[in-house]
Amino acid sequence: MDNITALGGDVYEIDTKMAGYTGITAGYLILGDRPCLVETGTSTSAPVVRDALASLGVGPEDLATVVVTHIHLDHAGGVGDIAKFFPSAQIVVHEKGARHLADPSRLMASARMVWGDKLDTLFGELSPTEAERIVALGDTGAIDLGNGRTLNSHYSPGHAKHHVGLIDSATGDLYVGDAAGVYLPETGDLRPATPPPDFDLQTALDSIALFEALGPQRLLFSHYGPVDAVQDTLERSAEELRIWVDLTRQAHAEGMDLDHAVAMVRDRTKDRYRALEAEGGEDGAAEQFELLSGAPSNVAGILHWLNRVSP
Repeated sequence: MDNITALGGDVYEIDTKMAGYTGITAGYLILGDRPCLVETGTSTSAPVVRDALASLGVGPEDLATVVVTHIHLDHAGGVGDIAKFFPSAQIVVHEKGARHLADPSRLMASARMVWGDKLDTLFGELSPTEAERIVALGDTGAIDLGNGRTLNSHYSPGHAKHHVGLIDSATGDLYVGDAAGVYLPETGDLRPATPPPDFDLQTALDSIALFEALGPQRLLFSHYGPVDAVQDTLERSAEELRIWVDLTRQAHAEGMDLDHAVAMVRDRTKDRYRALEAEGGEDGAAEQFELLSGAPSNVAGILHWLNRVSP
């Protein structure tokens, strides 16, 4: 299938084809004795992911675990559907997200407030998962991949209070979710992901420092793909956070409303990203950036945090 890429170490990247786009949200299959899917993508992507797993030899009874880095709908919106397709799989999530997978009504209501009519096209509906199938992680945890191989989870809030990073004991791959930002492989750009309501600068920087301390061999971004330059990329991730926060803080101090703050930050950061250099960007890369890590969402999240810490 054209949406599967072998990454070595029995790891396969699956393009979940979010909302019909390519290169937006990746799921990853670790194909060991106990096959594990990291990130499901959205509800509307679930059949795409199921078919990709089938083509890799993973049938309905074969998937042992499904792990999500956090419960935002682009990462976990398909959990309920995937759980139905693979009835033997345990569903693993941080304890702060577990109840929302069992009863998604509050999560869906708040998502609808943010996205309105776009919600159905972009994400679809998160279906509930039976509570007894959900494994809730604390600050750390270990997922058994078979043959002594484990996927170790590390609590990494900052982007979201229910976020974990996951490191594979066999490959050193670190699944960073959104805690290190959004990476565009076409251009090598990296942009922060700081949506409301959970963003907190120090917590976000601490999460990146934790990722550095884990000494990963490679970063696997949910948006999007593998990156070998671990140290440089994590340093860039922290730098981007600081720049976006400094600019938003300046707008906040000048009393700008959200629209004016967004316009200022967008204008002052555009030279940092190759995707935004040409009109329309490279292959719609600018559009991908705005969909995944839009300036309005990022600035709104930083303003929300600023109002909390310095009202």
